[in-house]
Amino acid sequence: MSPSTDSDYTELRRELETLTTEAFRPELSEIDRLSTLEIARTMNAEDATVPAAVAAQLPAIAAAIDDIAERMARGGRLLYAGAGTAGRLGVLDASECPPTFNTEPGQVVGLIAGGPAAMVTAVEGAEDSRALAAADLDALALGPDDTVVGVSASGRTPYAIGAVEHARSLGALTVGLSCNAHSALAAAAEHGIEVVVGPELLTGSTRLKSGTAQKLVLNMLSTITMIRLGKTYGNLMVDVRASNEKLRARSRRIVALATGAPDATIEAALAAADGEVKHAILAILADVDAATAARLLAKSNGHLRAALESAGA
Repeated sequence: MSPSTDSDYTELRRELETLTTEAFRPELSEIDRLSTLEIARTMNAEDATVPAAVAAQLPAIAAAIDDIAERMARGGRLLYAGAGTAGRLGVLDASECPPTFNTEPGQVVGLIAGGPAAMVTAVEGAEDSRALAAADLDALALGPDDTVVGVSASGRTPYAIGAVEHARSLGALTVGLSCNAHSALAAAAEHGIEVVVGPELLTGSTRLKSGTAQKLVLNMLSTITMIRLGKTYGNLMVDVRASNEKLRARSRRIVALATGAPDATIEAALAAADGEVKHAILAILADVDAATAARLLAKSNGHLRAALESAGA
């Protein structure tokens, strides 16, 4: 990457000045003179506007989810790619899928410009490299059933745009999540999601409203995709992975909520199913043994409701 010149910086400054997320708000220029409570109220009022901005993009979000779920049902992966706060939010969402939905570690992946070190320390220049994004995706052997979601508040981050462009050239599904309208990122992707939250409380601090909006959308992308894939039964996380005492207790509670069975029955079903919540629920509700439950779930591609219907329960 060649060194930047003064003209490059002038051009970038002009570009930033056109972005809603970078806009200066004169009415907040003396916010530091307010009381702590007044600042907190102001900030809270700003945050309260974010859900409405997300709501305006729900049709675009739903369309993206349907395409993501279709590919993941065929064995595809969901990958997030971003820099700074956007990248960290993608890594966070990906890292929470295995314990919540019992996904394999490689099924939902968060890529951050600069690698794992960038989670806690800024990696100089990483977000400006399209080539780095392409290399990170190539290392994962991207395929046509995979989905790459580029995440960038500004919608101009080269790493996020480069990830989307490279993924699209390889036939993967692409989503561009931005917080500015008419962004280069959304234009580069098949599904453009532009949640315009407006100028930030602190000028250009897109870890605030923009970060909140991105977190809400990423929650939807992963959670609703997992619902479509049969990872839930109603609003119960029946694919939860019992990796600690809290989750083991939650597993028992989920089986109880789904079946209404007594504790002894639940314990026996979970033991026979080797701790698999979905199998235990099916065994109880369909009155079948663990092996039959496993066979029915395999036949229904893991969808508990479909397995129950095929068992006549």
